[in-house]
Amino acid sequence: MSFLTSVVYMLFAITAVNGNPLSRRGTRPTSTIVGLPETVPDTITGQLYQAYQPYLEVLNGCVPYPAVDVDGNTNEGLPLTGSQNSGCKSNLGQIYARGFDGANGRYAIMYSWYMPKDSPSKGLGHRHEWEGVIVWLVSNSSTSASNILAVCPSAHGDWNCSKLFLLSGTGPLVSYFSIWPVNHQMWLGAEKGGQQPLIAWESLPDAAKNALQTTNFGSATVPFKDSTFAGNIAKATF
Repeated sequence: MSFLTSVVYMLFAITAVNGNPLSRRGTRPTSTIVGLPETVPDTITGQLYQAYQPYLEVLNGCVPYPAVDVDGNTNEGLPLTGSQNSGCKSNLGQIYARGFDGANGRYAIMYSWYMPKDSPSKGLGHRHEWEGVIVWLVSNSSTSASNILAVCPSAHGDWNCSKLFLLSGTGPLVSYFSIWPVNHQMWLGAEKGGQQPLIAWESLPDAAKNALQTTNFGSATVPFKDSTFAGNIAKATF
């Protein structure tokens, strides 16, 4: 047996013992993606992320699901069959946060959610959904409610900023729903919804971050990846 052949056999043996670590990461069924535990930097930045995390009320459509797991496997999404929330009614979910240093000392936090589909009704919409909220702050050194300048829910590629919003503590109230036959979007909310385990951009495992940077989610785009983040922040004006 040649040296090269021996190495190949050894790699296959390692793969069998360790659960196929050599396999290429890819998509996994929606129900099997395990989200990441809440993780933020142990700094004022992490405190900001947690202080201003929105409360999300889902009025129709899918609830948030994890988009990626610790190994970089991504959610394969759901087909446009059944009702608006068919196959996506209940999950612990995940919320992703990334901060931005703006002009004049201002600071913005983008919070983002993934849903497996955006379907106003059977056959309408698209597989995969990314929505979010940008919270503009006076500064990055305070976690008080008065530090909030504007709250900007996402809607079809835009960010609709407002200085008039409701809070629970320091968390903005937002809602997610569709007015048929238009696809779903985020709105400013009136009722306190739920929160999901928060994972900061800078706290993502490398495999998960790389997957979010490179995965094609079809008609939905990760709003906080490097190639889209600054452009989305620039749209959130008030």
